[in-house]
Amino acid sequence: MLKIRFTFIVCIICLFAGCQQAYQNITPSGTTAMDGSMQMHETADNTKNTDMAGMSHKAEQTDASINITDDSSLLQNTRTESDQTQMHDNQASGEDSPAARQQNHETEICAQDKIDQALELCNYAQQMWEKGKIDDALSNLDSAYSAILDIDSDASPEFHQQKEDIRYLISKRILEIYASRQIVVTGLHNEIPITLNKYVQNEIKRLTGPDRNFFIQSLERAQRYRPFIIAELKKAGLPQDISWLPLIESGFKIRALSPARALGLWQFIPSTGYKFGLSRNYYIDERLDPEKSTRAAISYLKELHNLFGDWTTALAAYNCGEARVLRIIRRQKINYLDNFWDLYQNLPAETARYVPKFLATLYIVKHPDKYNIKITHPMEPIRFRLCNIKKQVRLRDIAREIGVDTRILKELNPELRYALLPPETYPLKVPEDKADLFLSKIDKIKSTYSAPPMYVFHRVRRGQTLSGIARKYRTSVRAISIVNHISRNHRIIAGKVLKIPAGRRYAVRTANRLKTSCRAGRRTYTVRRGDSLWNIACKFGTTTKNIMALNRLSSTRLKIGQTLYITDAGSCSDASSSGQGSRETSTYQVRSGDSPFLIAKKYNMSLHRFLALNHLNKRSKIFPGQKLIVE
Repeated sequence: MLKIRFTFIVCIICLFAGCQQAYQNITPSGTTAMDGSMQMHETADNTKNTDMAGMSHKAEQTDASINITDDSSLLQNTRTESDQTQMHDNQASGEDSPAARQQNHETEICAQDKIDQALELCNYAQQMWEKGKIDDALSNLDSAYSAILDIDSDASPEFHQQKEDIRYLISKRILEIYASRQIVVTGLHNEIPITLNKYVQNEIKRLTGPDRNFFIQSLERAQRYRPFIIAELKKAGLPQDISWLPLIESGFKIRALSPARALGLWQFIPSTGYKFGLSRNYYIDERLDPEKSTRAAISYLKELHNLFGDWTTALAAYNCGEARVLRIIRRQKINYLDNFWDLYQNLPAETARYVPKFLATLYIVKHPDKYNIKITHPMEPIRFRLCNIKKQVRLRDIAREIGVDTRILKELNPELRYALLPPETYPLKVPEDKADLFLSKIDKIKSTYSAPPMYVFHRVRRGQTLSGIARKYRTSVRAISIVNHISRNHRIIAGKVLKIPAGRRYAVRTANRLKTSCRAGRRTYTVRRGDSLWNIACKFGTTTKNIMALNRLSSTRLKIGQTLYITDAGSCSDASSSGQGSRETSTYQVRSGDSPFLIAKKYNMSLHRFLALNHLNKRSKIFPGQKLIVE
């Protein structure tokens, strides 16, 4: 409203100034004031007639044009007032020749046509945006901007304000469209554009050349999992092309494990899997389940697309993490919306290949005949039925009873890490034609309890070998290698911490040895001025943890004259020397509802002592039927 008032005031001032100038020009020195007054009246009448004609013509244009938004209405008002001002000025000025007036009129008509064209294109862009055709909307806004650039503001200064208003309108529309792309996922299911640049072409050559066998085998495995993935993508409103992403991630191998500890079809690391609802314990790792991991991956991809707005950048973030991509974007010293190819040079090498490899895969699977790609042995989906089982049995025992291959059950239930059902109720997938037989024989299948293995951590010392460490803990080199994901011939370095699967016999033997050694090697020491736990531990060849555990110290503070119990070097571990070496040990079978705290309290033990004897920590889980050492 203020803008309209301001324009009206400017028009009045210009009209007054033009009238004064016209009066001076048309009144010669020998003419009376009456003649000038009569001429001014004639000019005003002509101006009024012209204004009425112009306003009538303008009303017809306004009725015929499409009213798009409030912003366009503002432009129409501004344009109308500008036309009126222009007509007043032209009529007030009587010095232009007819040819000049005709030329100015043609220029004004051309500029006005450009303004109308730009407004119509903005209106059409609005309609395309509402239909979800974002590319068409942006293309029409580009055309509208090109139209107003053709208007010469110097030749037609009265259109300068309208030109700026439309420029603002176009900028606002573009910002709204890009903002909407970051909020919702709309449109058809083929929204990932394939850019055949040199990077994509190089990946096509690799996949159809050296990696041809891997690519074809992955396509054969994909036939088993893609129908479910596509169905879930349709439910989520995501492009179906994303169903080929596991080919790049894992080759459609459900047990694929990367050096970064990413696991499964969609290659989730533990933390990201936990964030999107994939649980993990001793019996189950849901990252291995193709259905659960697919739903988690779709949730993750939707979150990334909402964050970045385009699929190529979202896929790059899926590979290297959204935090890293955001840091790279912040370092960009440019003022336009980034896409993957803007960031390509700054991404990690693996991610820089990741997106081109995915685009190359899409191109090849859409043109298989061009590269002579043929699927000869597709893996068909296995039809199954869910059976809720509250009995801990092994898959091989189930397979034996119902007459199927164990590999089929493992394929249907890949999340079972050790092919063993957990103690709680579990929805087991059984081949559809064997489900009834399985339910009739479930009571005959023997229950098998397997307690989670006990682990200890060993810091490698100079001169030690894997075979020597295995003998010490009564385990095998193979078991240590599997747990630590190293080869049997792996060279271990002094200072490296290894995870050792220690058996039950080792735990009992260790407890008995610690009990005997603590009796034989314990001595007393009186604290003197200047002593510290570290100095005392170095003096007697033990550790500060041993001293604190043996003397039940809650802090490292010492007092002069305080008496401490000290054990000989290596005679007692830091976890078991709690001053109760004379007590006898026994085993306790865990019952439903038990916890480490309740068991320790029942046997009048400290929780620290109980956990140490059983090589547990405060985050360890215990299971019904598990046997633990107590005092």
